[in-house]
Amino acid sequence: MLLSHSTLTLHFSDSALLRNPFDPMPKFSIHQLNPLTISLHKPARLSPFFYFSSLPLSSNSTPDAQNELSISPQIFKSRPQFGSYKLGDATFYRLIENYATSREFHFIHQVLDRMKREGRVLTETIFILIFKACGKAHLPGEAVNFFHRMANDLHCKQTVKSFNSVLNVIIQEGDFSYAFKFYLHVFGANSKGFQPNLLTYNLIIKALCKLGQIDRAVDTFREMPLKNCNPDVFTYSTLMNGLCKERRVDEAVFLLDEMQAEGCLPNPVTFNVLIDALSKNGDLSRAAKLVDNMFLKGCVPNEVTYNTLIHGLCLKGKLDKALSLLEKMVSSKCVPNQVTYGTIINGLVKQRRAEDGVHILMSMEERGQKANEYIYSSLISGLFKEGKSENAVRLWKEMAEKGCKPNVVVYGAFIDGLCRDEKPDEAEDILQEMLSKGFLPNAFTYSSLMKGFFKKGDSQKAILVWKEMMSQDMRHNVVCCSVLLNGLCESGRLREALTVWTHMLGEGLKPDVVAYSSMIKGLCDVGSVDKGLKLFYEMQCQEPKSRPDVVTYNILFNALCRQDNLTRAIDLLNSMLDEGCDPDSLTCNIFLETLRERINPPQDGRLFLDELVVRLLKRERKLSALRIVEEMLLRFLPPEPSTWSRVIQRTCKPKRIRETIDECCRSLYG
Repeated sequence: MLLSHSTLTLHFSDSALLRNPFDPMPKFSIHQLNPLTISLHKPARLSPFFYFSSLPLSSNSTPDAQNELSISPQIFKSRPQFGSYKLGDATFYRLIENYATSREFHFIHQVLDRMKREGRVLTETIFILIFKACGKAHLPGEAVNFFHRMANDLHCKQTVKSFNSVLNVIIQEGDFSYAFKFYLHVFGANSKGFQPNLLTYNLIIKALCKLGQIDRAVDTFREMPLKNCNPDVFTYSTLMNGLCKERRVDEAVFLLDEMQAEGCLPNPVTFNVLIDALSKNGDLSRAAKLVDNMFLKGCVPNEVTYNTLIHGLCLKGKLDKALSLLEKMVSSKCVPNQVTYGTIINGLVKQRRAEDGVHILMSMEERGQKANEYIYSSLISGLFKEGKSENAVRLWKEMAEKGCKPNVVVYGAFIDGLCRDEKPDEAEDILQEMLSKGFLPNAFTYSSLMKGFFKKGDSQKAILVWKEMMSQDMRHNVVCCSVLLNGLCESGRLREALTVWTHMLGEGLKPDVVAYSSMIKGLCDVGSVDKGLKLFYEMQCQEPKSRPDVVTYNILFNALCRQDNLTRAIDLLNSMLDEGCDPDSLTCNIFLETLRERINPPQDGRLFLDELVVRLLKRERKLSALRIVEEMLLRFLPPEPSTWSRVIQRTCKPKRIRETIDECCRSLYG
């Protein structure tokens, strides 16, 4: 039965109030309702009534016609007004809130147009709700459009509160350049009649720091007191972080003193920013003083503070101090997390103390912390590198027993370790297990397996691994190509190496220093030294990562000296020094052996190395000079007295020399 001349009243709960009124009503055809009156009851509030369009909608009505449904003016006739508000204003606000929640901004524009035509009151609060919805929808441009329409079209007064809301939306999207342009537009020549407040400055300083415009951020910061706006702890912390990112740590530390003088108390975030920067710079003594300063200010270090200091100590190789700090952290009732333990374990592994890392792992588990895959990966890799393969395999099994499933990184570390232990066949079995569990090996895994087979002397199997890798569409990986080239050249398969070389160039790959050095060695090993030198000269013209290193030079030194071409080798050594590449112990061995066995009369090489030390000192390469001196002493070839004098003057501070001499005198005659 059609209800074309009936009026139907439906009662909704609060949740139904948020329903899109343009959606079809449940259990009723909208074509049967003409007109439809809906009573929306809310507790302790006047119940407004909605009248939908009085235009009858037939079954032939189009969706566009339905979208034109609007609130009927009949509901507002003969109704009282309450101050500047009219009956039904709250209904409009609820509609806007509904559409903002569902992110239907085109409907919001329709409601705003209707409110404008009826001369209804628009408040800043409802626009701030719209701006927040734009932020959740990741539409900063839409927020700016609503902001401009707010004043220009809808005549709603803007304040700094609505401006900050839009500015925050833009910054949350990471468009810092747009944020600063918006700020300049609003507070430029055509000012909106309100001034920026503390939140405005905090947001814009953050944007400038993210853009790397630190000087401009500092100028904005200095402008704040002139606008009767005092910086807070967030302002200072943001600017300090920006300065530290630009390596202007001293200015950031000065800012800490300034904020305390101004009566603004720093919080843990403030201190952590500075401690992190100082630790990364290796200035651990100043970082430790800041921690003491924290305690003096009643600011308790948190896990971020401790993790930062521990990371800095590990970078400097001071693992024992890092371990002491870990104990202090626990005694301070600050719970170490996976980052803390992972940092220390990784530092121990780098110092070839993987066993100590395993003890830390056990301590970690006793304190209720579970190790992640990366911690296991670091330990397994470290144990294998230290030749403790049995312990590594045991840890691999324990990892599975404790419910920590290996990922690509752990599988790669275990495969690499087995290959280092000359067990590539077992490593290949692990690779198959990895594939069966749906993990795709990366270039590192394939490279490790290839190295393992080459090391075992099974170059044919290594080539098969290469072909399998090619089938996985990894043909464009330079590292894998370099490993293959090196293995082929080491096993004397120069012809195949040349084929791979041609393939690399044909694919547009740029050989790295390993690939070049491998080919040069392969050519030199078969006596084609001139071809090797030609490739070396080509290498010198490449980008930095492909230029010769000490390994490349040593290959050519060895080849030239074997041909009794010492003069040419020394010329190449001069070129090496000019290029800023320093010799190592192998360089010394090559020339010393040549001088002893291929020169008549034989020389012990003392004068040769002594001159090399002097030349390095003249170039201010002190550490390299000291390494050569160490090589000389190990071979009982002491430098000349004049060279000793140069070494001491260039490498020791005069004040420290005097202190050392005085200390020696006291011990001898005191």
